[in-house]
Amino acid sequence: MKKLYEVLGVVLLFGGVSGVIQELTGWFPFMGYTRFLTENVDFLAGRAVFTNIVIAVVGFAVLMIADRRGR
Repeated sequence: MKKLYEVLGVVLLFGGVSGVIQELTGWFPFMGYTRFLTENVDFLAGRAVFTNIVIAVVGFAVLMIADRRGR
């Protein structure tokens, strides 16, 4: 179960960070799942940077939960 949390956390953290970089600079166009979320959910439209920051923070929190569960 710890490995599942770790993988989920890394995917969310990487997706959030690359989404922020993509929104600010235009790089990483291959990270489409965060763009899909920010464009297709009505209340998140126009808030792509904030949404990606939240995704990255949630990914970091999941990684911390995985670390706690391992002890």
